[in-house]
Amino acid sequence: MRRRDFIAGVGVAAAPWPLPARAQRVSKLPHVGFLSPSPQTYQDNFRRGLRDLGYVEGQTITIEYRFAGGRDDFLSIGAKELVARSVDAIVCTNSAATSAAIAATSAIPIVMVAIADPVGSGFISSLAYPGGNVTGFSLLAPETSVKQLQLLKEAVPTISRVAIFFNSLNPGNAIALSGIGRATASLGLDLRTFDIRDPQDRRSAFDAATKVEPDGLLALPDQITIRYRADLVEFARKISRPASYALREFVLDGGLMSYGASFGDLYYRAAGYVDRIIKGAKPTQLPVQQPTKFEFVINLKTAKALGLTIPETLLATADQVVE
Repeated sequence: MRRRDFIAGVGVAAAPWPLPARAQRVSKLPHVGFLSPSPQTYQDNFRRGLRDLGYVEGQTITIEYRFAGGRDDFLSIGAKELVARSVDAIVCTNSAATSAAIAATSAIPIVMVAIADPVGSGFISSLAYPGGNVTGFSLLAPETSVKQLQLLKEAVPTISRVAIFFNSLNPGNAIALSGIGRATASLGLDLRTFDIRDPQDRRSAFDAATKVEPDGLLALPDQITIRYRADLVEFARKISRPASYALREFVLDGGLMSYGASFGDLYYRAAGYVDRIIKGAKPTQLPVQQPTKFEFVINLKTAKALGLTIPETLLATADQVVE
């Protein structure tokens, strides 16, 4: 992808005129940048959060989008453009976008959303006192992955060996695996881990997992597992094994079940931080918040295809059942 192709596709305010001319603000409205590898559903939650706070896009606030066509390495271009546009804040939707924004500016407030481990990633000093120009919402909830295993075991009591897909380069995954390891004895499970540090690793990871003949699968949330979730769901279908995930999107794509933080809620709450920044708050005054809303989703179509009968007690606790 050429730079010009990237610019032409990043959003309504990204017409390909020379960068210096574009650096001048068109209006005095609050001006927010939205930096993401690609367009995604949750940006609607962010916009809804702003609307509920009284903002009208295009009338009382301007949102300038920069998408990188799914290529994290192009995020630095979008980040630099948003800085040149003198936006009031930059909303970043993953670790790569946050890194790009931090590299581009130490002055413009950055609101990160759904970052697995912002402290371990070096984005902030601590959740309570982030320091610098970065704040936002962390996805870090180590007990979530343990809960995913517990629910999988409750749904399929006979499972004993579980293959776990993770990214060893993701600090959040490392923390989650540590918590899972401590819970292994109580769950009575034999856990086998398979590292996917690069998209090209997923095929070899699938081959290695097949050889250990797992009874179930677990995928830890990461940029790679989320982006290639269709492949993970298809692998589970191919070997006819029940699988548990962190996001409802996996289940809507055909996965058996998911339990995890509500991304939609985190994006909605991010609008509140942008509002406070627009009104004068500094990122150092805004502690990084953790998830408060979690979702449990079950796909009965997939359960039927696997020959499983999900206990009624489990179905009663689900936030959504796909039939």
